[in-house]
Amino acid sequence: MIKSELVQRIADKNPHLYHRDVENIVNAILGEITNALSRGDRVELRGFGAFSVKRRDARVGRNPRTGEHVSVEQKSVPFFKTGKEMRERLNTDGH
Repeated sequence: MIKSELVQRIADKNPHLYHRDVENIVNAILGEITNALSRGDRVELRGFGAFSVKRRDARVGRNPRTGEHVSVEQKSVPFFKTGKEMRERLNTDGH
């Protein structure tokens, strides 16, 4: 599912809201999650999961095409860990 599909589904389930308002709400939520992660904060949504930032140290990698060694700089990457309720819901026998 892409963001526009998410906005459309929420708008369909809430006909009393304008489509543009739903889009603004979704953008605001995603923007706040992004801002929190950029500050190094952790974002936890109970029953859904937690977003955090992990740091990857600098290392020497290898170009798979040439085999040449290349240096890879330190970087931060987003990390998502599912919540217990989501894991249980995804792993029910009712597939």
